[in-house]
Amino acid sequence: MGEWDVLARLLDKVQTHSTVIGKVWLTTLFVFRILVLSAGADKVWGDEQSDFVCNTQQPGCENVCYDLAFPISHVRFWFLQIIAVATPKLLYLGHVLHVIHAEKKMKERIKKQAELDDQASLFLRRTFKVPKYTKTTGKISIRGVLLRSYVLHLVAKIVLEVLFIVGQYFLYGFTLHTRYVCSRSPCPHKVDCFLSRPTEKSVIIWFMLVAAVVSLVLSLVELFYLIVKAVKECMARRQDYTVTPVTPPLSGRKAFKGCDEMIQNCVNLELELHGRKLGVNGVTGGVNEAAKNASPENNNIGEVHI
Repeated sequence: MGEWDVLARLLDKVQTHSTVIGKVWLTTLFVFRILVLSAGADKVWGDEQSDFVCNTQQPGCENVCYDLAFPISHVRFWFLQIIAVATPKLLYLGHVLHVIHAEKKMKERIKKQAELDDQASLFLRRTFKVPKYTKTTGKISIRGVLLRSYVLHLVAKIVLEVLFIVGQYFLYGFTLHTRYVCSRSPCPHKVDCFLSRPTEKSVIIWFMLVAAVVSLVLSLVELFYLIVKAVKECMARRQDYTVTPVTPPLSGRKAFKGCDEMIQNCVNLELELHGRKLGVNGVTGGVNEAAKNASPENNNIGEVHI
């Protein structure tokens, strides 16, 4: 178990910057995969090649048949699988630490510049980005760049899990047989080879397969959860920033139209009165004078501001 200490400490740091489903995934990785692999599987597969016996005395035949039956040891294959699916988590941890360090430097810069006058401090606060990922409790808020990084690492984990599950099936299936028939050179003919404890090994293989499928399902659920959460937050922000035009109700539009008609009738009436006073020949002058009198400066009705 000592060889997993470094990976365990790194993944423990990732746990503080993950969602609830991500923490369950890490628990599944530690308990049902790393612990079982270190405590049980390594001992069960310790005698795999020495107890792989074939009914022939031809030199090299057993080694060739073993290589054909097991291109890679199950234990080493699971080691590679765990390291591969944990690598995206470690890369995400590196991105988180980079963001925390950058925002810490930004806070220190704003704090130093806050000692200046108020105008300079306000200018600097508007110039530099205010930290938005780290909280006062020390935890981070998964959004923006961190959300995209988290989703990307989830997609990478899902792809790697699927590749390793499919690869295990095509390499040696999900069940071990008690007898393998080999006819590979330098074997003189078809020989029968036998495994040690095939049933016990098959049980561990199925246990590790179920653990891998559970991890895959957890990653899919976490990805779906983050997508739904991001869509809801986007819709909420869109509703907050949507500007609706101010349209008066129907009664208000009617009242506005009636007021406009009243103003026009008053202007027409004043034009008609001036035309009668000036006579037919002075209609033009009366119209001009009435237009001047009907201007906003001389109109007794006043301006209507809309």
